Amino acid sequence: MQRAERNDTRPRRVLVTGAAGFVGRHLCATLGAHGHAVHALVRTPVRVAGASRVSVVGDLVVFDAWREVLADCDAVIHLAALTHASALDDSAAWPRFVALNVDVTRRLAAAACAARVRNFVFLSSIKVNGERSPRAGTSWHRFSAADPPRPEDHYGRSKRDAEDALAKIAAASPMRVCVLRPPLLYGPGMKGNLPQLLRAVARRRPLPLASVRNSRSLLAVGNLVAAIEAALARAPRGTCTYTLADVDLSTPELVRALAAALGVAPRLWPCPVTLLRLLGALSGRRGAIDRLTGSLVVEREAIATALDWQPSCSFEEVLLATARAWREEAAR
Repeated sequence: MQRAERNDTRPRRVLVTGAAGFVGRHLCATLGAHGHAVHALVRTPVRVAGASRVSVVGDLVVFDAWREVLADCDAVIHLAALTHASALDDSAAWPRFVALNVDVTRRLAAAACAARVRNFVFLSSIKVNGERSPRAGTSWHRFSAADPPRPEDHYGRSKRDAEDALAKIAAASPMRVCVLRPPLLYGPGMKGNLPQLLRAVARRRPLPLASVRNSRSLLAVGNLVAAIEAALARAPRGTCTYTLADVDLSTPELVRALAAALGVAPRLWPCPVTLLRLLGALSGRRGAIDRLTGSLVVEREAIATALDWQPSCSFEEVLLATARAWREEAAR
């Protein structure tokens, strides 16, 4: 395993796609505070804290001015992606995932190579590995970049294909490419299923999750941002891929942690997991129930060794900030 190279902390001129998203806002603010010149790409007019330049590009699928936006950039951080397409039927959804997640990545990478960009960081997903960790004796196997990809949905498959396209382009270039596969992200402004669970806990709804005995890896958005910065400074030559996380929790432990951050009592009651899964299948919420009851844990030692990355954001402190931000948003 390659160890971290010399720490290159020189200010960079960084192009960030998806800059107005959950990760993008945290990332741009941090990069700007650390002296980097950030060129943020957004779909609609919006202010991006930390960015020295913001370009409104609309739909990246039809965007073709990569040469112009890459001028003078020496690093690219590609965050923009389609994560779900619930408004489309299955036959229409996959072409959209390919167009945005695969084809845009391919065109951006090719343009970055032509522009002699030094570093390219690609935000992928643990869904490339799969949806659940297989059993390994009495525990669960920790997914790593060494595992064969086994994506199960359009998003995971498109991220796998994007990784493959990026690696092929980078193979003929001196550009350093770092692919990060995070699990579920948490932090102020978080998106997805976790805010729904936080809302249920805040409203003191009874949750039939006390009998769940699982383990899921999570990652604070601030720790992901630190990993991206580490990739800019210390990514090895060629293409490297890492999984990363900062905490492993069962679903009941997560509910209790959310309740503590919100200052409420958790309302957990037992229910057989098999019954929960049956109810999920009957109600059309199988995916949500599988995520609440299943296990997905990831390996983090490789990135710690290769990029000298260690989580610095405290789980409890980030949850407190998340709860505070959620209350402020709910009060508006």
